[in-house]
Amino acid sequence: MFIRIVYSLTVLPLLGTIGKWLTYEGKTTPDEMSLREHLEELRARLFRILVCVTTITFFCLFFGFRPFEINGVHFVFYYPYPDLFHNFSIQLTSFMQATLLPQGVKLIQTAPGQAFFAQLYVSLLVGVIASMPIIVREIYGFISPAFDKQSKGAGIKKVFLPTICLFLAGIAFSYIAVIPFTLNFLYKYGQAIGVETFLNINDFISFVLQFFLGFGIAFELPIIMYAISLTDLIEPKFWRHNFRYAIIVLVIFGAIITPDGSGLTMWFVAGPMIALYLIGMLAIERRASRRIRISVTP
Repeated sequence: MFIRIVYSLTVLPLLGTIGKWLTYEGKTTPDEMSLREHLEELRARLFRILVCVTTITFFCLFFGFRPFEINGVHFVFYYPYPDLFHNFSIQLTSFMQATLLPQGVKLIQTAPGQAFFAQLYVSLLVGVIASMPIIVREIYGFISPAFDKQSKGAGIKKVFLPTICLFLAGIAFSYIAVIPFTLNFLYKYGQAIGVETFLNINDFISFVLQFFLGFGIAFELPIIMYAISLTDLIEPKFWRHNFRYAIIVLVIFGAIITPDGSGLTMWFVAGPMIALYLIGMLAIERRASRRIRISVTP
């Protein structure tokens, strides 16, 4: 009871204050700013991102979620509760272990502290993912002065929301399709020679997080292309004329970010990225043609 009272009196108001502070827009950025003012603005935005990621990371390390129950009856509603050894990171790791590992493969800890650092990595990943709205908002707010007025108005709808959705789509794609396939594919080599397979918990978490971040970033390709087009630094035809070179770059990128080294999962990255490149290219060309029609319309 005492812990619940302290939690309601301290943690909840603190989270509310941090939330109001993170969503504070501040003064409108003028069109002309000195280099020092730009650096000050960048520092403030990076600091807000750091505070948001750190707050969520510590929350995942010290709080877990419990089902709400009355007289032994569990409800769908879950509430956060301070629990160091059953925190959200441990709950998420257990869920990934149950859903991603092939049958018969177990996680092991070969040195003291490995499980703790694994939970720290998971908490940090959750902090980054949950902070994506703030991260994208701050990045877009910093680079938006380079856009024209029409592009600024379309930025929230065509850049901000798709950025978050594509990042989450990349993580979901890797979790549902790529990671289970890769682990099962590599596990069969151990089955073929009859050896028992144990995975170090740090290796497993690093393997999964690398896929999560790699696919999350890879799925941002059309947004990056579209954001560059909003600055009018590159002509729309640039993307079509360099498509063949883009394929080579994307294949190399897929080989770099896939941690298994088999070469097969490389195409799980390169294939969707090529499709996303085409989507971004078509969106840019459509925007350019629409602007031409508007400019020639009396």
